[in-house]
Amino acid sequence: MRTQKVQKDAATFLLYALGFLLLWEWLRPLKELTDTSNITVFLMFLVLSLMLAFFGVSPLLSGFIKGLYIIYELHYLYYDGSFFLTSWIPHFAGELAHNFGLLAEREWPSMTNLFRSLLFFTLLWLMTYLIQYWLINRRKIFIFFFMTLVYIAVLDTFSPYVANGAIVRTVITGFAVMGLLTFNRVLDKEGIKKEASLSRKWMVPLALLIAVSAGLGFAAPKAEPIWPDPVPFIKSYGQNSGGDGPGIKKIGYGEDDSRLGGPFIGDSQVVFRAEVESRHYWKVETKDTYTGKGWVTLQPEEEYLPFGMGEDIPVSSFIDNGAVETVEEKSSVLTFMNYPHVVYPLGVRSINAPPFITFELEAATEKIRTLDGGRPVSLDQYELGFEKPKYSVTAMKEAASKAGTLPEELMSRYTQLPEELPERVRELALEITQDQTDWFEKARELERYFRRSEYNYSQTNVAVPGENEDYVDQFLFDTKQGYCDNFSSSMVVMARAVGMPARWVKGYTEGDFKQSAGSGLRLFEVTNNNAHSWVEIYFPEIGWVPFEPTQGFNNNVQFNFDTAAQNANRQEAEEPKESETPVKPEKTEEKDLEKPSFSIQELWESMKTFAGKYWIAFMISILAVAAMAAVFYLKRGRWLPYYFIWRFKQTKEDEHFPKAYLILLKELDRYGLIRKNGQTLREYAKYVDSFFTTKDMSRLTARYEQLVYRGILKEGSWSENKELWENLIKKTIA
Repeated sequence: MRTQKVQKDAATFLLYALGFLLLWEWLRPLKELTDTSNITVFLMFLVLSLMLAFFGVSPLLSGFIKGLYIIYELHYLYYDGSFFLTSWIPHFAGELAHNFGLLAEREWPSMTNLFRSLLFFTLLWLMTYLIQYWLINRRKIFIFFFMTLVYIAVLDTFSPYVANGAIVRTVITGFAVMGLLTFNRVLDKEGIKKEASLSRKWMVPLALLIAVSAGLGFAAPKAEPIWPDPVPFIKSYGQNSGGDGPGIKKIGYGEDDSRLGGPFIGDSQVVFRAEVESRHYWKVETKDTYTGKGWVTLQPEEEYLPFGMGEDIPVSSFIDNGAVETVEEKSSVLTFMNYPHVVYPLGVRSINAPPFITFELEAATEKIRTLDGGRPVSLDQYELGFEKPKYSVTAMKEAASKAGTLPEELMSRYTQLPEELPERVRELALEITQDQTDWFEKARELERYFRRSEYNYSQTNVAVPGENEDYVDQFLFDTKQGYCDNFSSSMVVMARAVGMPARWVKGYTEGDFKQSAGSGLRLFEVTNNNAHSWVEIYFPEIGWVPFEPTQGFNNNVQFNFDTAAQNANRQEAEEPKESETPVKPEKTEEKDLEKPSFSIQELWESMKTFAGKYWIAFMISILAVAAMAAVFYLKRGRWLPYYFIWRFKQTKEDEHFPKAYLILLKELDRYGLIRKNGQTLREYAKYVDSFFTTKDMSRLTARYEQLVYRGILKEGSWSENKELWENLIKKTIA
């Protein structure tokens, strides 16, 4: 009996181990294809969950242990300080409540990273339960095995993830699991007692079959693909099947930035494709003068610098010295839109274009225009040579002491702020950076500030500042919701408020990866959806350094933190001379000996307080909130329209009319009245009215079109249209 029990436990453990390997294949691509980091944290959660299931821990205790692990890891990933100190709990609870509100309003992009991690843990929790159910109870796993193969194959086809090894691992693991489960099902069906000799008779041939099959598959010659790449076909089919209907403005590059704000819709029209060696942003121009409503450039007419192919480009992004390491790279650009300018990466040095093409640099904006015989012309294709920088953090930290060496013209131009800028903007900038002494850390603090949960990325519910409102002030203190223009403009203004020269940069992100182009190159496609703005700050003896404050975007610029050099310099500075008596270090050691006893006692008291007063109540609250949130979400059709009615009922400002109209479109779509591709708002309104037998939607749409196309928003428009809007949104209650 003892031998049989060990054999059974070993077989069950093997099943769980193979199930873990299948789950692991779902997590492997995340590190390469997304910004997800600390994958080990999630893998350890899988191990913990499967081990609890293997040892048969009760569901209540198992749920408590897994919940404790999740909360601990969320604290580890997103909070500083000790886990047992209770100061972080109110902020954590507030962030959960805020994100549940975003779920109710279907603002998925605005959810914080902490909440997304919590949802991911919940998904893994569910997947481990399903693995246990399929392996132990049902003894069937073919569906999950097949789904894993499809998942890997799709990623291999439509993403840069190379799944050659993943396919082999998954096939071997899947066949091993199915072989074991088939053996167990046969024994259960026939009522045969499991013995070690019987298991060997089954397992040895199974292992040999899998090994021989894998070996033959590896050694056999492989034919080239006979089907063309499906991605271009699907892309072209989607573009030909319909387009966006009329409505609010579309995203894309434009020259006029004097009045920012307002919602927009996406546009997947291709601007250019590029073959690159590494990811990088594409610059078009910069702006230097903030007006309170947007950005303009004060440019003298004579500031146009002509140059030709083979000549040095008069753009100096950074100073080429020991503080900036550079690597030479090349990129080729194939354009699809008739823009008479060049997109280029940071550190551009040369442009190779067709013959007879000349260029001119607009000095104030650093936009490179393309000319043919003195006339603007768009290029179909060109190649760029540039130096990719890696900035020394040590040199950047010393920049503040060299600020006096900067030309007065540069400082006055790039620290310009309007006189009517609200004082609370300056006060906030000083408050954020008050604990930092060098420019680099000040810039990083400003950049990190916008990662806070109260700021949300949105393309729809974005306000336009009124006549007496400041664009940055409105975003920082009132709406706290916007897209890249809001985030980047706010960081530039606050950097200038603390004395750092900064400018606003426009261009495109790296775009979407399409395929490998050979010779170490990769093909990226850049559309209007990739239009973007970011920040550059000038550091003495270094030059312009990019920063990325917008939520959901990552700065591709590399920093060399010089850790070893800094420690060596610090040790040399702190090393006492032979004639000196090291009195101060002895005092420091005494203080260090006293500090641990105080810290341990404080930690112990915090642990007792936390465990005795907060832990059980907090866990029950989390479970109750999760259950209530699930019910509320499933029943949102009954209460969400009432929420929107309450939200807008007491408002009288006309600026709420476009927001309310866009919310109405979302609710009608949820109700089932889906707007077709290519269908205009007016046609859609007639369709809605015919369904409800009213004329309210057509009347409301006519008012909205006047705002969109003519820019006319008559005083009292919202009061006049509120009743029509309420009648329609009440009809979506289901």
